[in-house]
Amino acid sequence: MRAVERVLAIFGPTASGKTAVAEAVARLIPAEPVSADAMQVYRGLPILTNQSEHPARLVGFVGLDETFSVAEYQPLAHAAVDEILAAGRTPIVVGGTGLYLRAALADMDLPPPPAPGSRERFEALYDELGAEGAHELLAERDAAAAAVVHANDRKRVVRALELADAGSSLLPVANRLWGAETRHPTLVVGLDVPPEVLAERIERRTREMFERGVEDEVRAALSGPVSQTALTIHGLGDVAGLPREQAVEAVIARTRRYAAYQRKWMRRIPELVLVDANRAADEVAEDVVTELGSVARA
Repeated sequence: MRAVERVLAIFGPTASGKTAVAEAVARLIPAEPVSADAMQVYRGLPILTNQSEHPARLVGFVGLDETFSVAEYQPLAHAAVDEILAAGRTPIVVGGTGLYLRAALADMDLPPPPAPGSRERFEALYDELGAEGAHELLAERDAAAAAVVHANDRKRVVRALELADAGSSLLPVANRLWGAETRHPTLVVGLDVPPEVLAERIERRTREMFERGVEDEVRAALSGPVSQTALTIHGLGDVAGLPREQAVEAVIARTRRYAAYQRKWMRRIPELVLVDANRAADEVAEDVVTELGSVARA
């Protein structure tokens, strides 16, 4: 009798050990990781984006000069998951980007990527009108989106204006992000690490990045063309534009803020199974595999 097809998804804040746990799970059962990280899709910045030396699907396959969106990511993730299942293995969708994780697991009606030049045009408009003026313009064009986006959230206001201009809306994505429906039976595991431990891990990892040569990596990356979406990679501007110690502190602070947002996102995922990740990755993986077996037998 054929085993039930099941996908394992591992979510958690940055530095919670997602990649290490996924790799440890793959040593215990026939499995293969699929990245759901918006920054790790790019090649050329493996240190800055914390790419593992071990192979995983959808890591480092987009050039820094290319624009890339979740709408382009979704069919690639679906194909990867389906291929792994067809080969009799368990796909491990690993991510810290909530929308990418959801897109890998479900059929989402995603808005199109921005038209060429559209992002730059609306960013300039936001700066010209100011936060309140841009938000008022959004309210005129898409009142529902304006109701859920704060005026000071420049990135989301700009994106909402782009979508309104293309005849779409930011709201459907926001409403569907945390739906429970998935394409295949799925166990979603959240890695729980105490905030103070996470803060220490982030600082240690950031300092190790600089010791490993992230400044040279960024310098080389910026010597060529870089797309608007690649420029949003966390820490890129800090490493490129600040003296080393200031850059270190800026990246630590930025990463800690991002981790706090991810912890909030994690608790909104339906049917999430929270696992204590304040221990060795092999121990966490054993619990995850046990949980996966329990769900499969249910």
